[in-house]
Amino acid sequence: MRVLLVHGPNLNRLGSRNPSVYGTATLHELVHAVTEKARDRGLEVFAFQSNHEGALIDWLQEKSASADAIIINPGGLAHSSVALRDALEDTGLIVVEVHLSDPSSREDFRQAMVTATAASKVIAGQGAAGYFEAVDFIADSRRLAGENS
Repeated sequence: MRVLLVHGPNLNRLGSRNPSVYGTATLHELVHAVTEKARDRGLEVFAFQSNHEGALIDWLQEKSASADAIIINPGGLAHSSVALRDALEDTGLIVVEVHLSDPSSREDFRQAMVTATAASKVIAGQGAAGYFEAVDFIADSRRLAGENS
């Protein structure tokens, strides 16, 4: 099972950007940990990060046909990007949206979660552990789908 691991704007700055909110792990370290966890659950991860909305949409459109699920941290685009939300929905895949912090406990402008409306599950405020929960959710969804076939 192939999983697209997508990171939006500013997530390339993990480890140095506001560590009290986002933690000290770098994006490279986070992707490595998620990839290892996924491998243990029988999943293959393909990761991508961009600070550009169009690049994220282009990548999803290009790669989703050969994928089974998506884990996405859209960063600030979560609150404003109808285009990214529509691209996620268009894939027809299981989508798990992950946020390192809990947007609901932060500034008012972070309260609206546009992209979350295209997600099967949203995990927020658990730091890196939220990604591991996303991997487990996808792996368990695959197992349950197999049992119901």
